[in-house]
Amino acid sequence: MKCKGNPLSRRDFLTVGAVGGVGLSLSGLLEMRAAHAEKKHYDFIQAKADSVIHVFLPGGMAHQESFDPKPYSPIEYRGEMGTIKTNTGEVVSETIPQLAKLADRYAIIRSMTHGEAAHERGTHNMFTGYKPSPALQYPSIGSVISHEYGPRNNLPPYVCIPSQPNIYAGNGYLSSSYAAFSLGGDPASSGFKVRDLSLPGGVDDDRFARRRDALEAVNDYFAKRDKSDSVAAMSTFYERAYSMISSPKAREAFDIDKEDAKLRDRYGRNQAGQRLLMARRLVEAGVRMVTLTYGGWDMHNDITPGMKRSMPALDQALATLITDLEERGLLERTMIMVSSEFGRTPKINQNAGRDHWPKVFSVLLAGGGIAGGMIHGMSNATASEPETDPVGPADLATTVYYQLGIIADKELMAPGDRPIEICDGGKVIKPLIA
Repeated sequence: MKCKGNPLSRRDFLTVGAVGGVGLSLSGLLEMRAAHAEKKHYDFIQAKADSVIHVFLPGGMAHQESFDPKPYSPIEYRGEMGTIKTNTGEVVSETIPQLAKLADRYAIIRSMTHGEAAHERGTHNMFTGYKPSPALQYPSIGSVISHEYGPRNNLPPYVCIPSQPNIYAGNGYLSSSYAAFSLGGDPASSGFKVRDLSLPGGVDDDRFARRRDALEAVNDYFAKRDKSDSVAAMSTFYERAYSMISSPKAREAFDIDKEDAKLRDRYGRNQAGQRLLMARRLVEAGVRMVTLTYGGWDMHNDITPGMKRSMPALDQALATLITDLEERGLLERTMIMVSSEFGRTPKINQNAGRDHWPKVFSVLLAGGGIAGGMIHGMSNATASEPETDPVGPADLATTVYYQLGIIADKELMAPGDRPIEICDGGKVIKPLIA
């Protein structure tokens, strides 16, 4: 049975005076609500994916110069970039020649849409599946996954590379124990090391164990005196940190120098390449979701040279990630999602760039049970709005959750004991499911 939400709403409590006249008190109403809640259940979903790699392109990448070109539109709409055909016969921008050879492994949504043209609000939509609210900060997809599944193999369930990219990638109303673990450095940098993953100088394993025992005693004392979320979250934080530090396999997952030099070259010795390679290392080791950022795509000026600078590294790294996961037998269970907060305006502006445009843009999905070699939805002839099958952020988030075996309309508890659905109103995009 599909969850229908709370059987009794706040409005019901306004009727207590009326129902009292027929013998139903406030306590009776509450008891009835509790009884209904106990009956509430959720259908089991068989997970098709174990992990997610989210490649976020901040600023708003132009769909016209990437996944959704318009070669037959006037020059002021199509821009200066040419097009190429994929191995499935579709047309994409000349900026992604490596990805074009692998189109049978991924799907492109060409009809993403929402109404937020500001960076912050658009980013909130894409990271949470919710419209921004002044009353509540919603958790990101990564934090929800952390809440639902927890850590695996002594590794944090949710990691950001190189750091949490924005506040909307955080835990929202959930406990801070479900926040992202940030690397705190760029894997492409020489001498890169993840902060706080090694023992301080002069601290051997025995001394480390004594410190852990002492901290546990302190945590136990305060936990007994204070039942607050902050104490529990801090205890969870330290426990996970100690697990990572004390586990050689966990520490090794973050050591990109362990990778074969030739494979590092295949990804590219740059930010895009090494960040995506680190993401693969982490999901292979057991991290459930990795969010990484690359580039700056807010190209109000000179979009053609801007795309020529930024796209080659991304194209190479993404193509290598897909083939690398496939070669390791991981693509089937690892979902790749490439997204931006919105797209760019249909017409080139007076500065040879494109401005913010949330009415239609593109998202790439691969692996994790996603059907390859398909295009879902269409934009119109000028790439200004969806022509078929519009997809909102809630639909995208719901589909990601579905592939992971998470019920999107399951209720989590927000402050004030308010039940809030993980994602409200979204639908699974069934044609994308393999």
